[in-house]
Amino acid sequence: MIARFGMRSFTMFASAAIVGALTIGAGASAHADTDLGDAKPLLKGSTTASYYWDDASGRAGDTGLPAGGKPMQKGLAASPSWPLFTEGYVVYKGKKEPFFVGDRGPGRPSNNGIMLDLDAKTFAALTGGKFNPNSLGVDGIGGEGHIKIDYVITKWGPGVGKKNHPVAFSTGAWGRKDANPAKPPVVTAEVKKEKQKPAPAAPAVVAEKPAKTEKSEKKAEENPSAQLAAASTSGESNGVGGVVLVSALALLGGGLFVGRDKIRSAFQR
Repeated sequence: MIARFGMRSFTMFASAAIVGALTIGAGASAHADTDLGDAKPLLKGSTTASYYWDDASGRAGDTGLPAGGKPMQKGLAASPSWPLFTEGYVVYKGKKEPFFVGDRGPGRPSNNGIMLDLDAKTFAALTGGKFNPNSLGVDGIGGEGHIKIDYVITKWGPGVGKKNHPVAFSTGAWGRKDANPAKPPVVTAEVKKEKQKPAPAAPAVVAEKPAKTEKSEKKAEENPSAQLAAASTSGESNGVGGVVLVSALALLGGGLFVGRDKIRSAFQR
């Protein structure tokens, strides 16, 4: 909460100019129940966050109601540069809490990188502490007043302010209309695993006929009957068995006939 006081003292001296610029869109509906699952991110980043609670009671340095015109409540945060009624959520150690910008701040601390002022109840929910309604502080966290958080913007407010990563309050970005909001971060789609294709079936192995050896070929040459049988078998397998067999028998028969005539003529002499 100490980080908040510098901002409040600054705004008291320039309240007329600041309030006129900051109350644009005050009538718009503001809430902190952003759907954390379905909302499309418009900006992602990280920063240091502080906390405060201004309920116009004057306690603990309270200087009045938030600049956006909405009563102090859980989920209402102050930003040094984002448009009022910008919505999003913060993440701290795996815990998520929604917020909307309903106030301005921090002031001087934003020059040192503290770019978001959460409400005390949200700060307590993130850190595991407990909001103290009497002191307007957070108990049970050892006096810790700053935490490193990740932020996600899901909706830009309609008024003036910088629609990009936050900058210090002293830059005056909170009072200028931003017509060029940050480009939404690219969400990488999950790559689907390719289905494994079944392994191709192994080709059928065709048994080859054993090759003829030199020994078998020589034996076949010495045995005409074996040659004839082999020729007959080969011819049958090729569909020409009849022709080969008839030719072989004709040749053999002719030789026998000629030999018989020679023997007969020899005896006649």
